[in-house]
Amino acid sequence: MAKISLKKLKHSYYPAPKKPEDYALKEIDLSWLDGGAYALLGPSGCGKSTLLNIISGLLVPSEGHVLFDDKDVTMLTPAERNIAQVFQFPVIYDTMTVYNNLAFPLRNRGIEEARVDTRVREIAKMLELDEMLDRRASRLTPDNKQKISMGRGLVRDDVNVIMFDEPLTVIDPLLKWKLRSKLKELHQKTKATMIYVTHDQTEALTFADQVVVMQEGEIVQIGTPIELFERPAHTFVGHFIGSPGMNVLPCEIKDGKAYFQGDQVEIEGEINPTNSTKTELGVRPEFITFGKKGVPAVVKKIVDLGKHYVIECMCADFRVNVVSVSNQQNAGDAVHLSFKPQQTRVYADGWIASKDGSK
Repeated sequence: MAKISLKKLKHSYYPAPKKPEDYALKEIDLSWLDGGAYALLGPSGCGKSTLLNIISGLLVPSEGHVLFDDKDVTMLTPAERNIAQVFQFPVIYDTMTVYNNLAFPLRNRGIEEARVDTRVREIAKMLELDEMLDRRASRLTPDNKQKISMGRGLVRDDVNVIMFDEPLTVIDPLLKWKLRSKLKELHQKTKATMIYVTHDQTEALTFADQVVVMQEGEIVQIGTPIELFERPAHTFVGHFIGSPGMNVLPCEIKDGKAYFQGDQVEIEGEINPTNSTKTELGVRPEFITFGKKGVPAVVKKIVDLGKHYVIECMCADFRVNVVSVSNQQNAGDAVHLSFKPQQTRVYADGWIASKDGSK
């Protein structure tokens, strides 16, 4: 496996890019440690697949370098980089048995048959395919076909990195959770460097130790699932992660204090100096409660999701969602919303401007 470093990486599909908007990838500097589980997360068109293709060698970047263990591989082919990639749709041979599909990458490299057999059976057991080894792949369900595709990447023990490009897209939703947990288990067993590309926050947060969140060709935050949820560095991260996403409300800053609708709101700490003309408050629905004091609001709608309620309130013209495990409210009730100070922060032009008061 390998440590992967991206140095001043940029890419444009235009032959002579001139302005920032011409770049599918803005400048990226990033390092992933050997043996880690990482995810590239973002909406369609944010540049995550472009970045994956550059790392794999399917695409040469317009600028910058890709390094594997400090060796520049920018101009090397995928085969020369020694990578494995699992795509959205299973890449297998339908006419072959499960065994021969898994064995193919090893036989193609001239590995002795005894080692091939040992490795195939080892990976098949991990993927719960060991009782299907003699069956033709064409007779399997889509999730088992995708398991074979994953296995073809895992069966080699000489790869630098295994990359997954939206691998669960075609899988039945009822089976996705099983494959997600299986992939996490496989990483823990193999300790392979894995990069997982997805637009699905659940897939990213359940698989990765570190998640890279992308928007419009830029990395807006890198962190653990807990860090991304509890302290989004950008309002986009707050919106994109969580269901419902973070409440983002306009605010005024006066004498270092934050005000919403004329009411002072306690925040996590001091506010960094800013010349921004757009300042906002960010607080997740899970960190808002009802009380006798706080921001005045009116309950608009209540959604019962079984394990909790999502209570939609209106503060003048601004919607504020509250997540609560119990509910004593009714639509039309006048209420007061209390924001948890340690989880309420100020954003300037989208970027976090308040300091973590715990430090």
